[in-house]
Amino acid sequence: MKLFIREHIPLILIQIVQLFLVLLVYWLDGYRNLPTALYAVFIGLVLLTAYLIYRYASHRRFYQRLTDSLASLDESLLPSGQAPLARALDELLDAQYRHYKQQLKSWEAKRREHMTFMNQWVHQMKTPVSVIHLTVQGEDDPRFASVREEAERIEKGLETVLYAARLEAFEHDFAVELLPLRKVVERVIHENKRSFIRNYVYPDVQVDDALFVESDAKWLHFMLNQLLSNAIKYSAGSKQKITFTSQTEGREARLSIRDHGVGIPASDLKRVFQPFYTGENGRKFRESTGMGLYLVKEICTRLGHRVEIESQVGEGTTVSICFASHDRKPL
Repeated sequence: MKLFIREHIPLILIQIVQLFLVLLVYWLDGYRNLPTALYAVFIGLVLLTAYLIYRYASHRRFYQRLTDSLASLDESLLPSGQAPLARALDELLDAQYRHYKQQLKSWEAKRREHMTFMNQWVHQMKTPVSVIHLTVQGEDDPRFASVREEAERIEKGLETVLYAARLEAFEHDFAVELLPLRKVVERVIHENKRSFIRNYVYPDVQVDDALFVESDAKWLHFMLNQLLSNAIKYSAGSKQKITFTSQTEGREARLSIRDHGVGIPASDLKRVFQPFYTGENGRKFRESTGMGLYLVKEICTRLGHRVEIESQVGEGTTVSICFASHDRKPL
């Protein structure tokens, strides 16, 4: 209704001005029968009012479509009325909707092709990495140790790419179950034992044996790998411990990973979960991609967990994951 009135204000004003101009012309010509002239003006205003009422009644749905926001894109296909302007709007929206659907299908097909390519490429790259691992296995030459280290970096990078691609189809690729938190942590530590040794840092596990959490084993393992890799990288050479601790409060469990590394500047803390954001430390550590914490945040959100981070420059960083807990082994 408000849009209808705003649109027709110029028409109402010009009609009123026109009526009084005609009345003025007759007055200047010597016509002095004022009641008759005013009656003519009244008739004109009645006809204008009748036209506006008819116009609003025939275009009411049209103006409602222009005023109300759409709850879904499919609502754009609802009819706006039988008036010519309303039918023209329906035809325009229908054409735009079909064009949008066509573009959406095209982009969706390209996205699927890209994800398929990335998955195939990652799996193909895993084969030569496995061959490199087998080749240098058991060799004591320092040069082979460097090759092994680089192969591990490639392997972790490929894993990150694979999980980032799978994130788009997350709803079809997860299964929540009760997991023994300490065993999950110990498995992640075991997989990174060479990295601990090379960087002169040591694990310290203080996680309750009886603590079980609801999560997806594969995605939780990936998240802990990302957090542990960051902790090792940013505390390399410190000869300090990376501590895993667990706490429970009510039905919530918290797993914290604390390092004693370089820490994160306060100005960067609010943005560390943004994709590709590396911050001040990213300029010092060239291996930073800015994707690790972003993926952790996204996975936690989709699994119904919560991730928190605390850090001080020169003292270290603590990253915590909070999820539902069970204090005993399931039957």
